[in-house]
Amino acid sequence: MRRGEAPRLMMFDVIVCGAGPAGSVAATMLARGGARVLLIDRARFPRDKLCGDTLNPGTLAVLRRLALENISSLSLPIEGMIVSGERGARIRARYRRGARGVSILRRDLDLTLLESAVASGVRVELGVVARRPLVDSEGATPRVRGVVVAGRDGRDLRIPAPIVIAADGRRSRLALALHLIRHPPRPRRWAIGGYFDGVTGMSAFGEMHVRRGRYVGVAPVPNGLANICCVSETTDGFNDPAGALWAAIGADAALAERCVGARLVDAPTSMGPLAVEAAACGVPGLLLAGDAAGFIDPMTGDGLRFAVQGGELAARAALASLADGRAAHRRLATWRRHAFARKHRFNRALRSIVAVPSTVVAASRVARVAPWAIRRLVDVAGDVGL
Repeated sequence: MRRGEAPRLMMFDVIVCGAGPAGSVAATMLARGGARVLLIDRARFPRDKLCGDTLNPGTLAVLRRLALENISSLSLPIEGMIVSGERGARIRARYRRGARGVSILRRDLDLTLLESAVASGVRVELGVVARRPLVDSEGATPRVRGVVVAGRDGRDLRIPAPIVIAADGRRSRLALALHLIRHPPRPRRWAIGGYFDGVTGMSAFGEMHVRRGRYVGVAPVPNGLANICCVSETTDGFNDPAGALWAAIGADAALAERCVGARLVDAPTSMGPLAVEAAACGVPGLLLAGDAAGFIDPMTGDGLRFAVQGGELAARAALASLADGRAAHRRLATWRRHAFARKHRFNRALRSIVAVPSTVVAASRVARVAPWAIRRLVDVAGDVGL
């Protein structure tokens, strides 16, 4: 891998912009299918990223099916979820059918998937900024025919390809340039997260503590650390992320005592607004994957499942289009609806419950009298049986 160099001009079948999970999986599947692939990213790997650092059982099932589950030595098993609500409601739900998830630092996951892409024959260029799509406007319908990247001398460099996959995140330059994504007015949520040493009471279970106006996710991660991430409806404290995170912990009865002797091992990071709406999953010559194809928030923990499976679907659509010339973005739209529509409906319903204080209290009462309902919710959120 060459770092910080603009790629030399050569013919590629597909250019993938963004080397996170969606981009690396898409590039790997394309190369395995015989395509000539260029994968670019503005970052240098390994790199840190704000994330819950967990893969649910459904995500692991997809990685296993794609022969990409080579992360066991870098991860910890997650056997289920602990969910707490208002007024002391708490349920500990183990995934059924012997299913499990794992926790793994995003820097390790992303690097492992990127290395799989390299091993599959993908040309990888890091430190390369994709400025905008290369659009051919001569026909009746504009078509993307490559990308424009920043060259080493500061001048734009055009790299042609029949198909481009934009997996460059929530603020995708390619998707924004074509008006394919936007940040909707609702839901509006912001996240602050960090790694802590010395948190007591950690186990092989992920945790989600749902409160009025916010929720706090806690996950055990390798090296004896805990990932604590607070997602709220305001930007209060963004000028002091560490102070805001400690304040959220201190105000929470489920966490305050457990963190008395804890310490932040590094500066926390913040991000928001989280929500991204995609008007379409692509246009002629361009496909969207990962957060660029739409993202709400990490409450259900299945963002990485959408990324991994979305990258696979984009690769399949691109390979089919290269073979028969039919529109890849239309295929992708159909396949994404089939794969994700039901889970999107579930997520919308869950967000609606959390957004209204009275429904949070009602859900807490349900947890006391019918804990099986929460166990079932945890299985659905974890994509068990996918």
